[in-house]
Amino acid sequence: MYMDENGELAIGYDIVNLFFLPDRTWEYEIVGSYNPRAPPEQDFTIDEKVNVFFPENYFNYLAFIHAVEEINNSSELLPNLTLGFLLYESYANPILTFQAAMKIFSGIEAWIPNYSCETSGPMAAVIEGLSVKDSIQMSNIFRIYHYPQISFTSQNLLMNDPVKFPYFYRTVPSDQQLYIGIVKLLKYFNWMWVVIFIPDDDISQRAVQSLKEGIEHNGGCIAFIETLSRIKVMSTEKVSTIIQRIRSSSVKVIILYCSRDHLWVTSIIQYKEMSGMVWITTYERDFHSSYPLYIIMKNNTLAFTIVKKNIPSFSQFVREVNPIQLPSELSIWSWWQALCDSHCQKSIRRTCVANNTSAYNSHCGTKYFGSSYSVYSAVYTLAHALHDMIMSRFGNDMIGHGQRWRLLDYLPWKLHHYLKNVCFKNSLGEEIFFDENGDLANGYYIINVVYLPNGTQINAIVGRYNPHAPSGQDFTIDEKAIMWDSTNTQIPPQSRCSQSCHPGYRKSVKKESPVCCYDCIPCPKGDVSNQTDVETCWKCPENQWPNQKRDACIPKVIVFLSFEEPLGIALTIISIFFFIITAVILRIFFNYQNTPIVRANNHVLSYILLISLMLCFLCSLIFIGHPNEVNCILRQTVFGISFSIALSSILSKTITVVMAFQATKPGSKLRKWMGPRVSVSIVLSCSLIQTILCLAWLFTAPPFPYINMRSEIEIILIECNEGSIVAFYCVLSYLGFLAGISFIVAFLARNLPDSFNEAKYITFSMLVFCSVWISFIPTYLSTKGKYMVAVEIFAILASSAGLLGCIFFPKCYIILLKPERNSKKYLTKTIMGLIFSAI
Repeated sequence: MYMDENGELAIGYDIVNLFFLPDRTWEYEIVGSYNPRAPPEQDFTIDEKVNVFFPENYFNYLAFIHAVEEINNSSELLPNLTLGFLLYESYANPILTFQAAMKIFSGIEAWIPNYSCETSGPMAAVIEGLSVKDSIQMSNIFRIYHYPQISFTSQNLLMNDPVKFPYFYRTVPSDQQLYIGIVKLLKYFNWMWVVIFIPDDDISQRAVQSLKEGIEHNGGCIAFIETLSRIKVMSTEKVSTIIQRIRSSSVKVIILYCSRDHLWVTSIIQYKEMSGMVWITTYERDFHSSYPLYIIMKNNTLAFTIVKKNIPSFSQFVREVNPIQLPSELSIWSWWQALCDSHCQKSIRRTCVANNTSAYNSHCGTKYFGSSYSVYSAVYTLAHALHDMIMSRFGNDMIGHGQRWRLLDYLPWKLHHYLKNVCFKNSLGEEIFFDENGDLANGYYIINVVYLPNGTQINAIVGRYNPHAPSGQDFTIDEKAIMWDSTNTQIPPQSRCSQSCHPGYRKSVKKESPVCCYDCIPCPKGDVSNQTDVETCWKCPENQWPNQKRDACIPKVIVFLSFEEPLGIALTIISIFFFIITAVILRIFFNYQNTPIVRANNHVLSYILLISLMLCFLCSLIFIGHPNEVNCILRQTVFGISFSIALSSILSKTITVVMAFQATKPGSKLRKWMGPRVSVSIVLSCSLIQTILCLAWLFTAPPFPYINMRSEIEIILIECNEGSIVAFYCVLSYLGFLAGISFIVAFLARNLPDSFNEAKYITFSMLVFCSVWISFIPTYLSTKGKYMVAVEIFAILASSAGLLGCIFFPKCYIILLKPERNSKKYLTKTIMGLIFSAI
């Protein structure tokens, strides 16, 4: 030993193989060394024979041998050819893998590029179970020689590229399908908040990037992604930091997107007290195994594993083959010895004496024999492709001329065509073919890893994902078959950053937070949501409105002023009451038509006025009830014409009073205008103008029934649209003009000397009339629906009652209660007497 020029001890490094045994203990073994100060040919050494023995790998080896023997014994498949094979173990060492590849191509132990020693038949293809990196590296070599490469383990996305890897095939699905299956599983259970563990290599990073995009596309979020190193041992502080991050993020689902090389790292986290966590893995050990009872194992583990089936003939082969004819070493003998155990499953149990001390006994109780189905399919796929190529016309000519060895000249490049198009049914009756990416058209099992109280582990198939199945049938899962951990408060467990927004609420994403971290806010007024976790609420159809919880639309109430409701009944009674009162007054006037007070001031005008008021009271009934085309037209026109006749009559009465006063002066010529014809002419002319306005309204833009769904949220208003608002206000304005003229004239004549001054009563009636209609306009404009109609009815009734009360009640009082004042002698002293004398 000595110090180098840097003052460092001149020693190198040992290469250690660290592995776990099935009894959960671990050991390590020195498999090589590296000394940078040694001579170049001695600086790196490695023991090729050192290997961690995985029991499932030996099943793969046996499946390969069994498939080759079965094909060679077949009289239908490759009848004129015998398949041979060379097996190389790389021990997961890239250098040894490269050496093995060169030995295959050269045919001798000394691997010489481009040198071929034909000691056996031509090589057809390479079937391998290498790691991802090694598979890619070897593909670069196989591509040079145009040899097909069929993998029964590699699932990486990079090798989907037909340009970079034109000769690559595999009998397992690619990771592109795996991440879609994981996304479907998350979507099925509504797991929207996850953590992902991935290895520190580029291939896994790219695969997880696709997984991340799929999760986010379906509305999920990733709390964080933890990168694991296969080389560096995770420290206790690192494990504690990861656990703390998981707990603080409220995540309940953890995706282990890694191979078995990284499971030992994550198993440290699994052993910690992580109650309620769901573990989704992309690797599942094939065997029943035991674990120490003092370790707390959770049952919330779902694993995606390639479809694994048992070939019946393979079970018989394992049970009956003579191990002496196969390569042997201590670990392999222990493997065979485990099959003699009475607890071993019957399909592969051998008739021999069991060795209870065997360390490799976990494979004895396995349900599926490693990747034997994939290996078996790979060999048979290659054999069928060879058979199809040979049975083609070109192949028949070649064989017929005895040029079998010349097959090598055509095989490497021609075989690809037949591999791409191979299609056959295996011994299970399943159709085998490659898809457009060179992947075998099968899928994944979803396994529930269950830890029993007695310290054993079983793997139960609870679902399947087959990307080649029809849509809707590609993903199936039996939720009832899953055994969840007893510590879960919810079955199945839930993993969300935020609680679900119930119907009636919508999501509001928090600032600087993932999209699945949000607040729930109520839907705006008038909007609803009838599903959970909606991003936007929506408006109900026009004939519906939201209920109180805003989670459903209910039919709107149809509203109009009807005869059945209290308001309509009250207005109807009032209208009929005043109609009857007016009719009674008309009857009184008709009975007392020859009395001086009735004849004074033109009794014809009184009759016209009373009849028009009766029409005004009745027209209010047209406003009540379900609006239709007829009553919408009659409402305003009947109202306008009836009131114009009433106001014209009052105007005529007022003018008559003024003219009578002027006619009392000596030499006045107005006495000849005091006759009833002049008064009736005034009424007709003024009413005719209103009639013309109403007809013009009807012919241009008449009123029509209208279903108003937008005025109020919860109701549908059935109302009459006025058609032309200009025409409507012209009719009202004309009535106001008549009322205004009558009011002015009556106001000027209010102080005329008279024991019964009718101008004073007309003034009061016009004051009431104008007050009602002036207050009507703002009230009418500020109300909606049936209350708008009620306001107009009230204005009609109030103004008509005002006219009736102020003008006719005083006269009825004299006629009925003061008959002594209803005399010619009394009236001749007044203006009324002059009017009476004039008419």
